[in-house]
Amino acid sequence: MQIRVKCSCGQGNCPEWAIVELQGMVEAQPSFKGQLQNLEIGQLCRPSAQENYTFTVGYHELTGSKVPLKKPLLVLKKMSHMEADQSSDLKSSRVELEVIGIIRHRILFKTRPKALISRPQPVVKERVSVQGSIVPNQLA
Repeated sequence: MQIRVKCSCGQGNCPEWAIVELQGMVEAQPSFKGQLQNLEIGQLCRPSAQENYTFTVGYHELTGSKVPLKKPLLVLKKMSHMEADQSSDLKSSRVELEVIGIIRHRILFKTRPKALISRPQPVVKERVSVQGSIVPNQLA
């Protein structure tokens, strides 16, 4: 069987993709098990012009870097075409693979996540005055 690979984006104009590589597993909550497509799991940022990245998932922050792949990978989309043969009643299918992107880098997060814990807000204690009205304490 012959499979044709075609690129409609032109030579050198394919969109760049990247692989995000994490250590461990990312598990969805049971309520999302059947709806994983287009599920947002976190926020990926590059805070500076360097090749450092941060990935925030809930209350956890991972720090990673951009690493080139030894060999680039293609992102392909399978397209099958049914063709009817005029000389006989047989139908044949033709399979083509369309290039929709190329992967040249991976973003590697190899350290353990850092917990994002914010400082609690100062509590304003209230005191009761002699007349029974509530007066807030002054913070020094």
